[in-house]
Amino acid sequence: MGHVELPESEFSRPVRPAGTTGAPRPRTAVTRNRTAALEQLWKAPSAPRGPAQPAVAAARKPDPFPALFALADALALGGPAWGVLYAAGEPHALLTAAVAALVWAGVRAARGRYATGPSGRPDGFARTAADWLVLVGLFAVLLALAEHRPAPENAVLALLPGLPAAAAVAVVRRRAATRGRPAHRVLVVGEAAGLERAVGRLGSRTGHPYRVVAAVPVGEGAPGGETPVPGRLAPEPADDDVSTVLGGAFAHDADLVLVAPGPDLAEDRLRRLSWGLHDAGIALCVLSELSGTATGRVRPVSAAGLTLLHVAPPLRNGPQALLKTAVDRCGAALGLLFLAPLLLGIALAVRLSSHGPAFHRQVRHGRHNRPFTMWKFRTMVVDAESRKEQLASANESEGPMFKMRRDPRVTRIGQVLRRTSVDELPQLLNVLRGDMSLVGPRPPLPEEVARYDERELRRLAVRPGLTGLWQVSGRSDLSWQETVRLDLWYVDNWSVTTDMRLIARTVRAVTDGRGAY
Repeated sequence: MGHVELPESEFSRPVRPAGTTGAPRPRTAVTRNRTAALEQLWKAPSAPRGPAQPAVAAARKPDPFPALFALADALALGGPAWGVLYAAGEPHALLTAAVAALVWAGVRAARGRYATGPSGRPDGFARTAADWLVLVGLFAVLLALAEHRPAPENAVLALLPGLPAAAAVAVVRRRAATRGRPAHRVLVVGEAAGLERAVGRLGSRTGHPYRVVAAVPVGEGAPGGETPVPGRLAPEPADDDVSTVLGGAFAHDADLVLVAPGPDLAEDRLRRLSWGLHDAGIALCVLSELSGTATGRVRPVSAAGLTLLHVAPPLRNGPQALLKTAVDRCGAALGLLFLAPLLLGIALAVRLSSHGPAFHRQVRHGRHNRPFTMWKFRTMVVDAESRKEQLASANESEGPMFKMRRDPRVTRIGQVLRRTSVDELPQLLNVLRGDMSLVGPRPPLPEEVARYDERELRRLAVRPGLTGLWQVSGRSDLSWQETVRLDLWYVDNWSVTTDMRLIARTVRAVTDGRGAY
């Protein structure tokens, strides 16, 4: 059994007065009243639930058909492996590929990739790559014991297609599980500021399993929009706190209560509310002030009866930073090499379609506020900078950026390049030089940086990126504050795995084209 450490309170301190010899203290009216009060706290409120209202929070739907995805992984690796071995003239190509496929599915299963429920581990690209390395090691051992084995280079080449194939299967698996997952019906409880923040953020975003159905404010105020308010809690703790919240939850069929804590909803009041909710079979979730911190950086610990949240510092140095630099340089070099014909064709099209050079050079600010020259394909007329002041009144951005949905300075071919974001490809030169990264915040202009406050200057703690959260979240359709919030989240929470995901999402965002102008 685990050890439970109880914090000190008026109920856990010794009750015997000094000098007594151990005889129990006689019960009085005061102690009887205290006992009755405690019993009332521990009793579940008698709020009836209708037959259509489930008593237990909806569990996360398990991933469908885990055996099917295991078979898909095996075929995705075994098929290409057989093709490579057969083309190389290796003996027993089919048998070798079948063994590799079975080992691959076994490795994935042993590492929990097909498990359903809480024991399942999400299989992102980094985990899939780790599984593949385990496969290579096990396969090498098996081949060493075999009498007839293929050449080592052919064996590794045969296993290589299994890595991207497994990553694709993992994406399909996550989407299939998410599509059928029932959303939690959420009742939000909190003071005005926290209530509005929680309701607004959950209502404005998709891709999460939470749907706000009602809100119970503490004191005055109410959430914006059309969110129902079935009741209110007094600013001070009251006997009907639990019954008010439970009544709202039952009335709107909520299976989860989200609490936004504050001065009027502090520790003791929240604890009593949790007792009533859990006794009634309703899950409780507490909104944290660390919303800008990735969950992987937060580690809960217990000390002296306190629950502490350790927050790991952002990645600035170390192996991941070195790996990011290597991926940036290699990716930029390969991109320039393979895209050279396309870049040449676009440069000729820009040069021949309008007067002026094919490339546009502009001073931007990078990491630690250092200026650098950024390269782009020219999408505007030559004198665009001098005409900017004339268009200042038409600026559609409330922040230091200048944005116009229909900018008259943009050329006809420039509209196409901006729509597809192809005008950004020359920035691969900046990535190769080390001024930029493949993924990072948007590189700002000097006049924008001059208007930054301390919070906005933190965007310059890392190298700016060719793409980033702003690129995959709406680009120019985002407000300035939303852009800053996304960039600051990346600055504090980036990782190589996050970069890989953002690069994959960029392809979809560029294809969609929304917010690019």
